[in-house]
Amino acid sequence: MATQIKEHWQNYIDGEWVDGSTKETIPVVNPANGEQIAEIARATPDDVDRAVSAAREAYERRTLYDMRPAQRGELMLEVAQIFKEMAEDVALVDCLDSGRTLGGGRNEAMAAARYFSYYGGAIAQFEGKSIPLGDGYVDYTINAPFGVSAQIVPWNFPLQIGARSVVCALATANTVVLKTPELCPLSLAMLGEACERAGVPKGYVNILCGYGHDTGAALAAHPDVDHIVFTGSVATGKSILHAAAERIIPCVMELGGKSAAIAYADADPEQVIGSSAVGIFSHAGQVCSAQSRLVVHKSIHDQIVDGLVEKSQALTIGPGIEDHDLGPLISEKQLEKVEGYCMTGQQAGATALTGGRRCDMPGYFMQPTVFAGASPDMTIAQEEIFGPVMAVIPFEEREEAIEIANGTDYGLCAGVYTRDLETAHWTADRLSAGQVFINEWFAGGMETPFGGTKRSGYGREKGAEALLNYVQTKNIAVKLGAGAGGRPGG
Repeated sequence: MATQIKEHWQNYIDGEWVDGSTKETIPVVNPANGEQIAEIARATPDDVDRAVSAAREAYERRTLYDMRPAQRGELMLEVAQIFKEMAEDVALVDCLDSGRTLGGGRNEAMAAARYFSYYGGAIAQFEGKSIPLGDGYVDYTINAPFGVSAQIVPWNFPLQIGARSVVCALATANTVVLKTPELCPLSLAMLGEACERAGVPKGYVNILCGYGHDTGAALAAHPDVDHIVFTGSVATGKSILHAAAERIIPCVMELGGKSAAIAYADADPEQVIGSSAVGIFSHAGQVCSAQSRLVVHKSIHDQIVDGLVEKSQALTIGPGIEDHDLGPLISEKQLEKVEGYCMTGQQAGATALTGGRRCDMPGYFMQPTVFAGASPDMTIAQEEIFGPVMAVIPFEEREEAIEIANGTDYGLCAGVYTRDLETAHWTADRLSAGQVFINEWFAGGMETPFGGTKRSGYGREKGAEALLNYVQTKNIAVKLGAGAGGRPGG
């Protein structure tokens, strides 16, 4: 496979590939070695205006809205097919600009294609309903699009997260202005290429790369945006929500997590060890739904910890292009942040049984880290680290385990390891999380609703339920025949 990609990338506005209004560019760096691999046109607030205007004009033309939903679905399926054909090129680009393993890049490409396939098939069954009002009346609802959907995508899974929100917007006849993450924007530019090749009408998909403080802020606050989808930090999410509140527009917010799994005394140790390692070390821990805490019964604590240490020490670490188990973190800044958390944990009294430091090699690599002796109130057990760092916390009684697991500001995911069906369901019912995994972390899929509670946000992505976040219910009531009437209500 070739390891070169084109040097200059552009934004996609109103069906055309264009540079930014200032002609400035943003460097794209390979986190495996810190070297620049490309540049992309920097979008400014002026470019946001152009993109939103294009999206508004496209929406007013009603091209997708006037199609039968099944026809929209066929268009989504065409995007999926084209993206499958592009998968190897997409995988390479995603590997080089995000640090993901080459296999992980392939998975991202195919996941994006599957999202378009899934919602391409689902939209024809996404129906309104009729409401009986008695003789002389017909009443029904339709799922009406919001209009222009602004979407701000994070750097950890830009392609997969971008694909799932773009396809839901298009399938429900909204238009999209998407801001890519400046750290790794290239795979989403390729999504724009796939939409263009599939024949998505011009103006329906607009893709910009810019910095959050100007481009992202301008998009979130734009007066002609009708709907916002955001995945990222709580702090940025708050800023976006303030901007949305000024215009009273709906948002879908996914703001991270500090997810815990509870391993009971009867759990299968090998299952706990293997699944927990996947849960925290996948993509070097840069996963909002990572299993970053393991609350484990004292009777199996040492066995589980020893197994996790052995598992982590067996992982290979290196550039994603070489398909190692663990690739780099996204940037030097993120590496410093994760290493700082590890130092804080050790200063607070937790023991890093393995890892705890950056790797002695070029690039932004962090050792996989397992902390024992962590208490629930420690920073490493409370704050989202976004790196390959797990805190293991012992418990004795199951009520204590629930209290520990629920004892953070987040509520994205949670998990249970047990052989007992009653215990599994009792625990799942009491965990404060939008999604609970039983006996396998990441057991869900694109068919299952995903989203959080508490500071992890609100709204749901993935699954058929996600479509509800991209439409508003419009009720249409009809009086049949002559005669005055009416039943006023609030």
